[in-house]
Amino acid sequence: MLTTETKKQIENLIKSSKVFLFMKGTPENPMCGFSMKSADTLKDLGIQFESFDVLSDNSIREGVKEYANWPTIPQLFVNGKFIGGADILVELAGKGELGKMVGK
Repeated sequence: MLTTETKKQIENLIKSSKVFLFMKGTPENPMCGFSMKSADTLKDLGIQFESFDVLSDNSIREGVKEYANWPTIPQLFVNGKFIGGADILVELAGKGELGKMVGK
């Protein structure tokens, strides 16, 4: 159940950066292959992003799934809008669309 407090925390995190990634671990130390693939794709494109380690806070981990109506982590947001998980992020990057979304 997504509480009002958790929803506000999630929204504040998303608003803190043009590109925001909810992931397992950190970009420097990812804790799952999909999170690593997502962070590495963003870094390879030279896209500046902020992230949150969902393993550090279970209410955010579960809350963001409900917030985005997406069952898995990682989750990418651009300009406050949910984009998708690792496979979608990689596909958009491959087509050049992710760069366009962030003005690269």
